[in-house]
Amino acid sequence: MPNPHTDFELARHSARPVALVTGATGGMGSAIVRELATTHRVIAVGRGREELAELADETGAVPWAVDLTDGAALAEHAEGLDRLDVLVHAAARGGSLSVTDARAEDWAEHFAVNVTAPAELTRLTLPLLRASQGTVVFIGSGAGTRPVPGSAVYTATKHALRGVADVLRIDEEPFRVRVVTLAPGQTDTAMLRANIPSADYRPERYIRPESVAETVRFVVDAPADVQLTDIAVRPRQEIARL
Repeated sequence: MPNPHTDFELARHSARPVALVTGATGGMGSAIVRELATTHRVIAVGRGREELAELADETGAVPWAVDLTDGAALAEHAEGLDRLDVLVHAAARGGSLSVTDARAEDWAEHFAVNVTAPAELTRLTLPLLRASQGTVVFIGSGAGTRPVPGSAVYTATKHALRGVADVLRIDEEPFRVRVVTLAPGQTDTAMLRANIPSADYRPERYIRPESVAETVRFVVDAPADVQLTDIAVRPRQEIARL
């Protein structure tokens, strides 16, 4: 059923375009929420209630504490929307799992978060995005176009997500919905730091989450006659060559 709180909050700001950002409590997602909140009424989606509450206090975002793999809960929240201009899929499950190490449940869990959930949320909100001729941003990865040694599962999900975006862009062209894959390289987030030995961590090597957020802004503010389809955001110096 519709979410009365969300309906009320969005109605109070109906003059502003609406953006929905998943992964809002992560490093990239929270930076995107902060950036878009300057011009949009933002719905911040995540699982950490305390972190969402803090982000809402800071930015004025409407918090949705929901597990993206819970289809029923996702549909219930989506029913409360009456407008959507921007959808940013920033939620992701990371980690390094090779074919040797991964089990069937690992593949299922990663694909559920990284591929199925963004596809399902897009499906649920497409009528509103078509009405607004809105923009869908899939936060991909450099792993979406190149192999990452020892990370078959994550790499496969990012390849798949790019495929979803590419087909969606073609299918939604008659409705003038813009679809972009924004693929950051190594970005200074908790997910990245969890996979780097502390002795090797050099924050100056990595992209700042705020830089990714500013690129999302560039995409959202693109002139109405164009869409930006694939954007790679790379570190100033490629880490593989350092």
